[in-house]
Amino acid sequence: MSVKDRVVNIIAEQAMLEPSDITMQSTLEDVGIDSLALVESIFAIEEEFDISIPFNANEPDKSDFDISDVASIVAGVEKLIADQKG
Repeated sequence: MSVKDRVVNIIAEQAMLEPSDITMQSTLEDVGIDSLALVESIFAIEEEFDISIPFNANEPDKSDFDISDVASIVAGVEKLIADQKG
């Protein structure tokens, strides 16, 4: 399963939606992810990929990790995985 599919599955699970309801253009707000579900999603993604996401839930706008939409989250996770392997 690709990084994209795994991230989409985690977001869908947190949003209580089917993965097919999530698009790469979906924002977390679009799919009903609130701040608590966002934190749970970040933890789930970190656990799934064994990475550490530089995200401060108290100051999400100051994070280096872009959570503006699903495509940005997938790109960020792929970069962290690549950096970790580097």
